[in-house]
Amino acid sequence: MGKRKSSSKITKAPRPKLDRIFDCPFCNHSKTVEVLFQKTLGKASISCRVCAATWDTKVTALSEAIDVYSDWIDECARRNPKE
Repeated sequence: MGKRKSSSKITKAPRPKLDRIFDCPFCNHSKTVEVLFQKTLGKASISCRVCAATWDTKVTALSEAIDVYSDWIDECARRNPKE
């Protein structure tokens, strides 16, 4: 009698961890901007620990910290266009 073949298990590659702390575009300090979610209220706030720059926005259940940071950078660029 032969051995039974073991079933090969399919393993998924682990998802890379996304950053939750970012660099500040105003004071240029690294790793000082944090994103805080209030998902029950549907909003997120982002703030710098050094220069105290803050911004609030609406979020959905699928929003991540990188999405909020990207929206903040886009809003800064929209309000301060280069000449």
